[in-house]
Amino acid sequence: MKKITFVLCDNMLATSCTLPIEMLRTAEGAAMGESRQAERLDIQTVSANDLPVTTSIGFPLAPSSSLKSREDSDYVYIPSLWRNPNPIINKNQSLTLWLQQQAASGTVINGVGTGCCFLAEAGLLNQKPATTHWHYFDRFEKKYPHVQLKRQYFITQAGNIFCAASVNSLADLTVHFVSEIYGSTIANHVQRHFSHEIRSDYKNTSYFEEKTNRHPDEDIINAQRWLRDNFAKDFKLSNVASDFDMSVRTFNRRFKIALGKTPLQYLQAVRTDVAKDLLKSTNLSIGEIAIAVGYQDMGHFAEIVKKSLGVTPSEYRTTVRAKLFTEDG
Repeated sequence: MKKITFVLCDNMLATSCTLPIEMLRTAEGAAMGESRQAERLDIQTVSANDLPVTTSIGFPLAPSSSLKSREDSDYVYIPSLWRNPNPIINKNQSLTLWLQQQAASGTVINGVGTGCCFLAEAGLLNQKPATTHWHYFDRFEKKYPHVQLKRQYFITQAGNIFCAASVNSLADLTVHFVSEIYGSTIANHVQRHFSHEIRSDYKNTSYFEEKTNRHPDEDIINAQRWLRDNFAKDFKLSNVASDFDMSVRTFNRRFKIALGKTPLQYLQAVRTDVAKDLLKSTNLSIGEIAIAVGYQDMGHFAEIVKKSLGVTPSEYRTTVRAKLFTEDG
């Protein structure tokens, strides 16, 4: 069971807690619908003094658990605070030590908007990339000069610490966490059901402390680059393995160790990501898109897309375009 903890604070934006919880529960329900053996989510809320809080709109929220009981969480969410966050942070200093303990134990910690100041106060962002709400950029940079503020990115990652600039960005990040827990099919199910028309792959607007080099196998890193650069070409993975002086068996094994997936699965994911963009932003036919991403057989292309996204290419195109409009519309 995954333990996911949401921190509550006075003057917080309620949606920075309620929206990701709804998304996570939707993911859990979809996963349970596919398999009764799917992992369950233990979602609890906590506050600094285990007392109820009042949100920015005056709506009260009561914690469902205590800080002490959530010392071994898998994921922690820090909410965004309305306007100047300093008074709230100063009143909640007990959270600082708790966050430091969570980070040291490997917990994935997510701050959103000005809630990222909690992470900076705890020293978890020193010499690391971070972002926050755009309105607070200058003050954040002045108060936390040792943090590498990335103004142009909506999401940053440094090890197990994530920052999201807004609640919308937090939703994108939550889809990513759903993918980690339940896989891409469930993640795409959640994505389609929560404002799919404005969501984007979090990787496209994010800054990673470590880009492609997130594992130590240099040969596989180079193979990843080659596959990303040549995904549209017609080639055999056995030839790629040979080019990198590996047998097919060794190539598959090292890829699996490094990335948790086979070279074929990695290639299919790259092709599907490009196909998603083409389906959303171009008028190319399904057959033309299939060829553009490296598939000569449109039926096979459709199978790959449906396996990944849970819908056919045409259904995905209809869904993502359903609420798009032009400036003249």
